[in-house]
Amino acid sequence: MSALSLAVLASGRGTNLQALLDAIADGRLPARIAGVFSDKPACNALAIARAAGLHAVARRPRDYADRDAHDEALFSDVAAVQPDLIVCAGYLRIISERTVRRFESRMVNIHPSLLPRHPGLDTHAKVLAAGETEHGATVHAVIPALDAGPVLAQARIPVLAGDTPEALAERLLPREHALLVASVALLASGRARLGAAGFEYEGRPLRAPLQLGADDHLHPEPGHA
Repeated sequence: MSALSLAVLASGRGTNLQALLDAIADGRLPARIAGVFSDKPACNALAIARAAGLHAVARRPRDYADRDAHDEALFSDVAAVQPDLIVCAGYLRIISERTVRRFESRMVNIHPSLLPRHPGLDTHAKVLAAGETEHGATVHAVIPALDAGPVLAQARIPVLAGDTPEALAERLLPREHALLVASVALLASGRARLGAAGFEYEGRPLRAPLQLGADDHLHPEPGHA
């Protein structure tokens, strides 16, 4: 079976991109990165991509008349590398509905909350403000509604006494990395797939998000095997 071809979208530090690269290098992820794409030319994710010898493209939104025009340009670059899967790995720009429809069932996102709780930005602060005892990250399909697509998998961590948004974010990050790698690896293996009706796992509709275990593998929730 050929390696899954990935297009990675990122806007920031590129830590999720680096996690994917590390997993590919050590054999945990049977995939290859066909290109890295961004809305921010100076972001560290592009520096990581170029250092790794990857195809790297940035398109600044301010250079285009509107969101649709920017997305048309950027995602035409994405389409040119013919990815099997588009991975939004810290891509912080809302994608236009027309573009989402164009790549329907081929795009996933990692979001730092236990969706459907806390879509959008500032999730770590929102969790603390709500007095919640648990936080986490979610890998989900991208649909036109913000952070509302079918969920594949989640990772969970406890909220500790004295946590700040920064401390919570730092503690979540390694679990976020492991979740993304495990999710993409599962899709690459064919054990999970994204269809028109949502995710399927081992040939059956996925009824509840898979959960990241301490072994960094994904497991069905009890009662949902």
